[in-house]
Parts: sequence; structure tokens; C-alpha cells
Amino acid sequence: MRGGLFWVLAAVSVQPVWAQTHNAGCDGKVELKAGQSGPCTQLARTIAGLLESPAVARDHWGIVVTAMDGAPIYSLNEEQLFQPASNAKLFTTVAAMALLGPTTTFETKVVAKGVFGGVDTLKGDLVLVGAGDANLSARAIPYVAPALRPKVEKGAAPLPEINPLRYLEAMADQVVATGLKVVNGDVVGDDTLFPWEPYPQDWSIDDTVWGYGAPVSALTINDNQIKVTVTPAAIAGQPATVVVDPAVPSYYTLDVSVNTDEKKSGSHVQMERALGSKVLRVYGSIAIDAQPDEEEVAIHDPAEYAAVALKGMLEARGVVVTGKVRAEHRIWSDAEGFMTQMKDISREHDFLKTGIMHATCLQSPPPMPGTEVRVMATHRSPALVDDVTLTNKVSQNLHAELLLHDLGSRMGCSHGSTVAGARLVRAFLEEAGIDKDDFVFFDGSGLSGHDLVAPRATARLLQYASGQAWFADWKKSLPVGGEDGSLQSRFGKAPLKERVFAKTGTLGEARALSGYLECASGKTVIFSIMVGNHMPQTNDDREVMDKIVGAIAAAN
Repeated sequence: MRGGLFWVLAAVSVQPVWAQTHNAGCDGKVELKAGQSGPCTQLARTIAGLLESPAVARDHWGIVVTAMDGAPIYSLNEEQLFQPASNAKLFTTVAAMALLGPTTTFETKVVAKGVFGGVDTLKGDLVLVGAGDANLSARAIPYVAPALRPKVEKGAAPLPEINPLRYLEAMADQVVATGLKVVNGDVVGDDTLFPWEPYPQDWSIDDTVWGYGAPVSALTINDNQIKVTVTPAAIAGQPATVVVDPAVPSYYTLDVSVNTDEKKSGSHVQMERALGSKVLRVYGSIAIDAQPDEEEVAIHDPAEYAAVALKGMLEARGVVVTGKVRAEHRIWSDAEGFMTQMKDISREHDFLKTGIMHATCLQSPPPMPGTEVRVMATHRSPALVDDVTLTNKVSQNLHAELLLHDLGSRMGCSHGSTVAGARLVRAFLEEAGIDKDDFVFFDGSGLSGHDLVAPRATARLLQYASGQAWFADWKKSLPVGGEDGSLQSRFGKAPLKERVFAKTGTLGEARALSGYLECASGKTVIFSIMVGNHMPQTNDDREVMDKIVGAIAAAN
């Protein structure tokens, strides 16, 4: 069962008082930038000096620092809009914790639809029904920090790999345990809980090949990706070996042209798949002394892939399937534009305040007379809070998108669309006290180039979260400086090690870092740092960003 039926927004007792933006000068050699506000302090002078570095002086910077009660400490361009990149996951996961509840779970089912001849024969289809569960995979849940993971001693055998399709295997075992031996019908992957809109607006076409840009589906399997490993041959001039894991026959066709080159020639492997195609082209070269090249490649149609895998598992267990494999999608037919649908969210505001839906939904048609619908297998997901932790720690795009769709499904008639989730998140954020003009989200992960957020909106979200009953668990989901997640390799030394709890974000020439910081005085502050238009393929802005965090910690 999912979590509570609805959620009523909790009031926040202390509202932030935002500093007015103005030009302010400082005594000394360094002047504050236009748009910078706050007293002329050492922190202001230090940040101004850092932003004068030629490597970042032309970048667009936005910074907010507040006390935990929202009292302003420092700001620069706090009201201007920036691409949040994966800082968008802060907004999605807070909404999920508040509206779905930390203990919510999702149940995937295998359902027989048809007429049974005894217990062993089904005349009809066997349907794998997706429920929006993000964790039908080999991922370890709950998330374990790298320092706490089992270590392999030098010379010892590596730890056994976990089967990425383990939960699907378990459901196949459950089906066999019912005594079913013949399916005179199809094996169907059903992801109709959400409309079939695999890619939110403005996702880059380049991203759709890779696991981090995997399509969104209510039936998600192995993060909707496969691992492709290219290994050099033992002799230069020979073809390299390409292995796909999980090895699901008859899904992807490989077109391989990778040669093994001489020592020290490096690895130059490329992978391409046209949108909608199931032909994966792997080409290039790899040095004979190079480590295997491992890449995560997106699955074209996760529901179809899951059905292919389930059919193979059943047949391997002696079940005869006479039909074919197919996916069942619900095609989205609403032609109204995204922003047009975002204009009136009064229904969502009413729902948040009362928990009452003001709409009548069409009920699913009953089964045909004489047709039975029988649940043959089930799998229940981990609690939502565990998935939120994974999502924020490793910045998992697909999981954030599934949370957005799960939120959308709360609105009943909208049936889990992207825009339904975005509408509910917008209403929630407005109820939480965030200015409606300070943000716009087209997706849940921040991979859309249309997403925009003002730094003060992020700071306000962080302040709101700090007053909620689930805050301690949600704060634990944030990467910790020098310890885990996307901050494992940043802030690795005292005094910042294990004192920064923040979400990273990187998308093209945009970068962000927002969260909580334990300062030299022992008090905790909220901060949001966003930068846009930095030079491509450089990290100077990230290095300055980390120095700014250090300056904030030292000054407070």
C-alpha cells in the first residue's frame, strides 16, 4: 500500500526576511559586485575577491546565506534565475517526503488476465504491471556510505555481483510456484500507471543514449539501463570483446567495430543509438593495456524490455508461452502546452489544504464476462525515504522523475503525467512560502534546460524543510562533504570534512551547490550557490564555489 491519503501543509513559524538588493561599497581594495547585499563584512570582501579571479569573473553568480530561521547573512543576485541542474532534486524530494510520506511503498505485480484451465493453463495474457517503483535493480537499499561498505582484501576474491534482475527472477519463481505451466497468450509489460512520455521537455538528444538520461516509465527495471563492457583483445590488431549485462537475448542488436590498438594508445570507444532504435553501435579503438571501458546505456522501452526478460525467465523454468512479448503504454493525448497547463493550479492548492479532489475520474472498465484477473506474483519496494536518500546521494535522475510522476498520480484524473507532478509541486512550493516567480520546473531531476530557480527560492525550501517532522531523515539524504555521494571527493579536509550537507548540480555550463553548513562557531547556516555561463569543460567555478563555502564557514 502507498502512504497516507493526503497531506496538509504544516505552517512554518518563522518567515525569512530577505535582504534588499543594492550596490554596496567596502573600504579597502575590493568592492562588492552589483546586486550584492548585506553588511560590509569580511565575508563580503572575501567573496568579492574570489569572484574577481579572471577564470570566473565573467560567470554569472548567485549566492544566498541565511541563518536557519531565514535571517539574511549574505546575498548576491539572490532574486535572479539560474539553471538549478540537479539542485532541482531538492524540490522534488522535499515534495515527495511531504506529500507522499517517508514510509510510502510501491507494489509491482504479475497478473494473469484470461481463462484458467485448472491451475496449470492460462488462456490469456500474463501482465507485469508497473507501479512506479524505482528500485527493481541490483542497487543496495538502503544507501551505504563508501567508508562503511565491505572491503575486499588484496588478493582475495571479489565480492559476488548482485543480479540486476533479481526481483524479476523472484516474481518468476512466484508465478511458477502457483503451478502455472502453459500461457496461451502474451507476456505484457504494462506501464500505463503513467502516460508514455519518456523524455521531459528540453532533455538533450545526446543524453538519451546514456543511463543518466534513461526514459521514464512506470515499469522501471535496473534503472532502465544496461552495462556495456568493451575489453581489449590479447593481441593488438584483433577485435575487442563487447559484453552486455544483463544479457537479455533478442533485445538490443549490437553493431560492433572496436579494434585493439598498441600499448599506451588509450581508450577511444564511442556508442550510438538512434532515438527509438534497438541497434546499438559500438565503435572506435582501445589499447591492449587499457582497462575495460564500461558504459551505462539506456534501455529504449523499459516495459518491453522487462516483458522480454520475464518471458525468458518463465521459459527457463519450464513454462510454455505460445504468444509474443509486447509493451502496453498509455499514449498521452493532451495537446495543451506545458506552461498553459501551469497557469491555473487552484485545484492543486485546494487538494493540499483539504485533501479533497474536485474532479470525477472515469473508472477502469471491468473485465470481460468469464475473464479472470488473478495476481500471480508481487514485489513491494523499499520505503520512499530510502529511495529519496539514494536519489540525492548519487543524483539519480530517473528516480527523481519517477517521484515526480508518483506525485502526479496523487491528482487522480491526471494519472501521473509530468505536468500533473509539476503542477502539484508548484502548488506545494507556493504553499511553503516560495515566491511563484522564483522557480519553474519542467521535470523532477533538473536535466531539462528549461528549469529555472532563484537562489533565494532554494534557501527558502531548505528553511521550510528544517521545520518538518521528517527533516532529520531528509537531511541525511544529502551528500556529506568528504564522505559520500557526489561530495565524496570534495571538502575532504578539516574544517569542512563532514560539515557540508548539500546537493550538487551540474548541467552544461551551469553548476549549483545548496544545503546546510556547520560553521566555525558551531552554528548551522543555509546556503545556495549557483553559477551559470562558465566556460565549457572547466572546473574553475567549482573550485571557487568550494572556497566560498569555506569562507562562509569561517565567518559564521
